[in-house]
Amino acid sequence: MGIHPKIGITGLPRSGKSAVMEKVLKMLVDERTREIKMRGGTVEKPILGGLRTEPLLDNGERLGYKIIDVVTGEEGIIAHKSIDSRLRVLGYGIDIEELNRVAIPAIDYAQHNCEVLVIDEIGKFSVESEAFVSAVRSALEVDMPTLLTLHKKSRHPLLQDIRRRDDGRILEVTPVNRALLPYKIHKLMRETY
Repeated sequence: MGIHPKIGITGLPRSGKSAVMEKVLKMLVDERTREIKMRGGTVEKPILGGLRTEPLLDNGERLGYKIIDVVTGEEGIIAHKSIDSRLRVLGYGIDIEELNRVAIPAIDYAQHNCEVLVIDEIGKFSVESEAFVSAVRSALEVDMPTLLTLHKKSRHPLLQDIRRRDDGRILEVTPVNRALLPYKIHKLMRETY
């Protein structure tokens, strides 16, 4: 176990996990960029690396989800109502190949080239890929500040292991703490970084 925290953000669906994460990431990048420039340096390598997840909406209805490589912007649709797949979760067809195509290189790049690892939404869709689960497990062994969003109710062994880590903190987004939680997480991450 390293000195850098592995912080998991959890909460019920649509509780604001991704919004909290986005706010923390913006604060980290802004602050870190200012620090580097104050020292007379330039930002040469990406501060953040990993994955973001976004819903695919049509007139407010969720049709699926895509993942985005934080560094390259590469995208892949990992779950969609129209995907014809034997693997279905919550009414969405899952595309494991797209998940692996975008997620595995993004996680690998981040753990070797970035200051902070981000994995948005370790949950029902992504844990269907053994390669993804393996990549996340490997990345968690690297001593670097890590920010994850976790499906609240999943009992998958990967999520159980993340919740039990000695270097991990799991924080739940609620309507009461949603506004202040990004500042708390930012402070926790900056204690060692």
